[in-house]
Amino acid sequence: MVKKELFGIFDGVSQNLMLTLADVEAMKKQAQALAEENARLHLENSKLRERLNQLAKGRHQTSEEVQNTLRKTYEDGFHVCIDLYGQRRDLGECLFCDEQIERKA
Repeated sequence: MVKKELFGIFDGVSQNLMLTLADVEAMKKQAQALAEENARLHLENSKLRERLNQLAKGRHQTSEEVQNTLRKTYEDGFHVCIDLYGQRRDLGECLFCDEQIERKA
């Protein structure tokens, strides 16, 4: 085997290793993003379950207490409107939620 051929093979292997390393780094970043999202969703789920338990215990709340509970849920970053109830509120305020909170029972 000639030196040029041998070094050409080494260059090819080296390039393949660099591409593989780039792929592994991309998968690592994606795994990190998924782990962060998973942690965020676990926290969100925990808060929603806690809120649900509070609501289940106090079924005979006054309308003022209900409004305060809705307001607190909304301030924690969750929708309280009928269509999106319990979903994370990402983009500012929701007029439907505001209407639900301000509605008199």
